[in-house]
Amino acid sequence: MMLPLMIGATSLTASFDQPVLDAHNHERAILGLPQLRWNADLARAAAEKASDVARGGRFGHAHGQSYTGPGENLWAGTRGYYSPQAMVQRWADEKRNFRPGAFPDNSVTGNVADVGHYTQMIWRATRNIGCAKAASASEDILVCYYTQPGNYLGERPF
Repeated sequence: MMLPLMIGATSLTASFDQPVLDAHNHERAILGLPQLRWNADLARAAAEKASDVARGGRFGHAHGQSYTGPGENLWAGTRGYYSPQAMVQRWADEKRNFRPGAFPDNSVTGNVADVGHYTQMIWRATRNIGCAKAASASEDILVCYYTQPGNYLGERPF
C-alpha cells in the first residue's frame, strides 16, 4: 500500500503554502476584504483530511446541522499536473456564477455548489486558513480549512 505524499502540514512553505495563501488573498484584495493569515493548526487538520482521502477515504464535505468545525474547501485533480495556484483558481473561477446577495442565493445558476467554494474564500468573517495537499496514486487532493467558517444561510458573503 502506497502512503500518501503530504505537503504543507504545519509551516508556511514557499513552494506550496505561500502560493495557496497568496491566491486566496488575491481574490479577497479584489473585493477589499482583509487578508487571510496562515494557521498551522488548521493546516495540520487539513493534512489529516487530505491524507485520509488520498488513502481512499470519502471525498466529501463534513457538514450537517450538528457540524461545528471550520469551513472547508476540497479539490482533486490529476497528480502532479496542477500548481497550487491553479488548484485554488478552480475555486476562484466560481465567481463567474456569483451574484451578490444572501447565501445560498448567490448563484446565477441557482445551484449553490457552483459558488460555494468561492464564497468560502471571500467570506467577510474568515480570517485564518490552513491547507494541505496529499497525493494518491493518481490524484492530488487539496484541503483548505477556514475560521471563521462561511456560507451561513441568510448571510451575505461580504
